Amino acid sequence: MTIRVVIADDQGMVRTGFTVFLASQGDIEVVGEAADGAEAVARARELKPDVILMDVRMPVMDGLEATRQITASPDLSAKVLILTTFDLDDYVYQALRAGASGFLLKDASAAQLAEAVRIVAAGDALLSPGVTKRLIHEFARLGAPRAPTTRRLADLTERETEVLSLVAQALSNQEIAGKLVVAEQTVKTHVGRVLMKLGLRDRAQAIVYAYETGLVRPGE
Repeated sequence: MTIRVVIADDQGMVRTGFTVFLASQGDIEVVGEAADGAEAVARARELKPDVILMDVRMPVMDGLEATRQITASPDLSAKVLILTTFDLDDYVYQALRAGASGFLLKDASAAQLAEAVRIVAAGDALLSPGVTKRLIHEFARLGAPRAPTTRRLADLTERETEVLSLVAQALSNQEIAGKLVVAEQTVKTHVGRVLMKLGLRDRAQAIVYAYETGLVRPGE
């Protein structure tokens, strides 16, 4: 199945470069571009892409607000991959709370770019250990749990709760399977049920949810 992508960046050269990179992939198609956040939202509604590569600092509407509007829309299923340079500290937490599924460096190679699109399209979070560490530090700084939705945690089975806590530590399905001594497909099934029961879009949202409800606390 072809993955449909929209590229949102206010720099035309970046959009062109990414389009050229992705055009060489047989399973990825760039269906549109946007030069600002408002245009990105419009393209998302018009084109219904699977993945949106989203810059943060753009005119008219920044990428964080655009991400928030896109992921909050019940009729849109696009996953948002945040484009960044190197300093994530200012907005890593905001972007994930807004619904982003991960981060990609703008100087990523063609292979890294294509793989990032595939990972996010599949519903996985693209969070490097460094990004996860920053996120956990931010939760530690904020202190008490923020989300008043702990009631929904009661809908999870004991094993699903265990899987969610391991997802929150940014472990892959393979790593979780190793810890729980079960098949990787079994873990994938559990993760899917967790996302469905909690109404979460992907693993990135699951990580945020686990910390904000206090299921997992920094340092554990």
